[in-house]
Amino acid sequence: MNPGVDFKNLILAFALSTMILFVWQMTHPTTPPQPVAAMPASTSSSGDALLPQAASGAAVPGQAATDTAALSKSEALAATPRIAISSERVKGSIALTGARFDDITLVNYRKELDPKSPPVDMLLPSRTAEAYFAELGWAAAGTTGTTLPTADTLWQADHSVLTPEQPVTLSWDNGGGLRFVTRIALDAHYMFTITRRVENYGSAPVTLAPYGLLNRVHEQKEQAFAISHEGPLGVFGGTLNEEAYSDLQKDGPQQYNSVGENTRGGWVGIADKYWFTALIPDQDVPFTGRFTYIGKDGEPRYQADFLSDAVTVPANGAAEVGARLYAGPKEVALLDHYVTDENVPLFDRAVDFGVLYFLTKPIFLALQFFYHWIGNFGIAILILTVCIKLLLFPLANKSYVAINRMKLIQPKMMELREKYADDKMKMQQEVMALYKKEKVNPASGCLPILIQIPIFFALYKVLFVTIEMRHAPFYGWIHDLSIPDPTSIFNLFGLISWQPPEMLMIGAWPCIMCIAMVLQQKMNPKPTDPTQEKIMRLLPLMFLFMFAHFPAGLIIYWAWNTGLSVVQQYAITRLYAKKKPA
Repeated sequence: MNPGVDFKNLILAFALSTMILFVWQMTHPTTPPQPVAAMPASTSSSGDALLPQAASGAAVPGQAATDTAALSKSEALAATPRIAISSERVKGSIALTGARFDDITLVNYRKELDPKSPPVDMLLPSRTAEAYFAELGWAAAGTTGTTLPTADTLWQADHSVLTPEQPVTLSWDNGGGLRFVTRIALDAHYMFTITRRVENYGSAPVTLAPYGLLNRVHEQKEQAFAISHEGPLGVFGGTLNEEAYSDLQKDGPQQYNSVGENTRGGWVGIADKYWFTALIPDQDVPFTGRFTYIGKDGEPRYQADFLSDAVTVPANGAAEVGARLYAGPKEVALLDHYVTDENVPLFDRAVDFGVLYFLTKPIFLALQFFYHWIGNFGIAILILTVCIKLLLFPLANKSYVAINRMKLIQPKMMELREKYADDKMKMQQEVMALYKKEKVNPASGCLPILIQIPIFFALYKVLFVTIEMRHAPFYGWIHDLSIPDPTSIFNLFGLISWQPPEMLMIGAWPCIMCIAMVLQQKMNPKPTDPTQEKIMRLLPLMFLFMFAHFPAGLIIYWAWNTGLSVVQQYAITRLYAKKKPA
């Protein structure tokens, strides 16, 4: 047995096994969990929200009951007076009943690639089938008999339209000495700043705790990819915490404190693949964050909420607290802006760059740089590939030199294999001696493969999770780099009017990748074992079927990278073509 070749094959087997496990995880969805019993007792009377407990432990008052029958969006919007939201990026409205943010639409994003498809809805009223809303209010803390605003409270507004240039102020008087004022401002993007003020005209102080909640109905999809977190998440005391929908059903509410060992502050949110909502409490006031499943009567409803430390409103005085609401896309540059300029801790981590963050984020930033320079993400991928090849050139060059040396000594290895066919130990000794004499390291040819694996995964992550890649076109038939090549070899790439099943959707770019892999394989020395040789010949075909359903941008990268490797290896092969082993 040849120990050098075996070591090389071991590394290759490890790399391929990792790739296959990765592909299996991506293409085989997990089984959606079965609903568990609803949370008890402390739900609001409306049944659509589980409100936080006050700092003292006293229950927050319930909200008015609502009809459980689902309404259309237009019907739900017409059920309550509203103030309109209007900006270049956001349209929608805020319900004056309950002061709920429950109607936000992203103007610049469409549900489908077709520019005529409807825009993306971020938030929807509570009585719709896909309810998703935000609410900020006050909870009683050590004070009894105080009437507080609830979901059926009708607020008064000083303007009918909220714009980035025109904030809106809501007000409500409880008739018992307290006046509640909520000022709402919108920046040029997707961030609302909510300033809540309580004015106490009574003769006794009142203690209240500010809270905020995000509440949504979410039906788990059968094809839930594990590569990107979708569900409740938040930052507490400098640490990102993510909760799966299924875990909340199984394990119950999860609670976190905003004060860490050396830091404080944070936020609570709910993430989708490309979209994200978050409530950011006052960073100077400690708060408790919580994620909860409050499904009821088969309705899969989830909530992310926070409860800040209580504040005391003195008699004939006032108290004020701030908070922010983000409801928009996971635009990396924008989230970075809120981290660096608005002091929102780890806000960019809403984009699930994963454990390879040290690779994934730089790869994205490089692609973004090239995109702004060239204007096409596909070309940016090609340029990035060249840059990666240049960075790895010394290592790859050394590897290809080793491969060519292996090819040159292959006849001698075959002679040793035949000469010592009955003495495996002697054959190993002689082969090792030959390696030493010819200064050949059989393992060096595998190093580029091992290095390419994390780069491959990181690029896949970038293509999968970043909204910048969503609906980004290349040239020709590739209109969206984040989805698979839409063509198929089985209908001659569209020349035959037949739609193959999904399994047979093997497009032109995967075929180009396969051809490049075959060419590269022909330039490598053949395995001395006939069985290994047959397996290696099948690898390009295996990769063709496995990668066919990966994002087109990833296939373009792999095909281009392999093509560059073929050119580099060909040049080195020509250089060593006339050399003979000593």
